[in-house]
Amino acid sequence: MSKSFSVYTDGASRGNPGEASIGVVVKEKNGALVKTLSESLGLATNNEAEYTALIRGLEVVVPFKPERVDFYLDSQLVVRQMTGVYKIKNKGMVVLAKKAKALCEKIRPGRVYFHHIPREQNKEADRLANQALDSR
Repeated sequence: MSKSFSVYTDGASRGNPGEASIGVVVKEKNGALVKTLSESLGLATNNEAEYTALIRGLEVVVPFKPERVDFYLDSQLVVRQMTGVYKIKNKGMVVLAKKAKALCEKIRPGRVYFHHIPREQNKEADRLANQALDSR
């Protein structure tokens, strides 16, 4: 199995806060599907759902001891917070970001990359997140 992964994550919340869910798609760099996740979270904000999706994606790839992981999110806020462009002021987000960063540290230093992509390029993760909401 490849040691490099592409991970697409999305969080959704109907209401803010409201019923929330996540969708995660993990692929090897060659495009081979490794795992998908579609989970309901209960009551959460959209940003909490976005961070939870990121954390779940990290939990999937960390055991593989990857050389490189590229995360693709349509949440510009989470990407900019994880890359240090934006400070995190919300206490709940601080806790989630710390958890995500701790998981990032289990991957080779400097080998986790975050990319903001348009929602249209994140359709599979979005579909999985909405599937979890619709199944409740």
